Amino acid sequence: MERKRADIIADELEGLIFDGTFADGERLDEVQLSERFSVSRTPIREALQRLAQSGLVEQIPRRGVFVRQPGPIELIEMFEVMAELEATSARFAASRISDEALRDLNKINARCNAAVEAQDTDRYYRENERFHALLYRHSGNRFLEQECLRLQRRLQPFRRIQLRLRGRLKQSMGEHEQIVAALEDGDGDMAANVIRTHVAVQGEKFHHLMSSLKPAAE
Repeated sequence: MERKRADIIADELEGLIFDGTFADGERLDEVQLSERFSVSRTPIREALQRLAQSGLVEQIPRRGVFVRQPGPIELIEMFEVMAELEATSARFAASRISDEALRDLNKINARCNAAVEAQDTDRYYRENERFHALLYRHSGNRFLEQECLRLQRRLQPFRRIQLRLRGRLKQSMGEHEQIVAALEDGDGDMAANVIRTHVAVQGEKFHHLMSSLKPAAE
């Protein structure tokens, strides 16, 4: 499926924010961005709205759109909550998920595995989002699903950048397979423990994430 131009621009803007091209607090001008990407202002606005949802930019009425990098403490706190919400989703899903949904998770994992083989980080992340969204849905708790989706959008650029860490794609793929195996066994505690580790930012992932934010903060 062809991706929307606005989504492609949003991904490119994320990279420019992370590499320090656009610094923390800098105003993003729609006209200049339209010229930079050779598009009308409509996809630029859509891209900026997506970045605002993830908190990478802040839209201030009558002033414009400004880059906003979260601090390390704020970011780690969000990941801690995300890990626990997903663990709860997995625990619920272990007793509620349907056989059809398990087959769908395995199909998504097959596409994730193809992306790992191709070393296609962006394609892997898009399938990874579908994997997690399906898990939220089959927690059987609509409120939990909406909270997970909201925080997933907020952390989207940061979860994606982690996948660029050497060896992380293959590690993530292995964790996906462990999650599905636990769900197939109806083992809620195992599913929760694996997904908590899968989402949490710790050790090498923490240092990689912090170093990726450093250029924009200096």
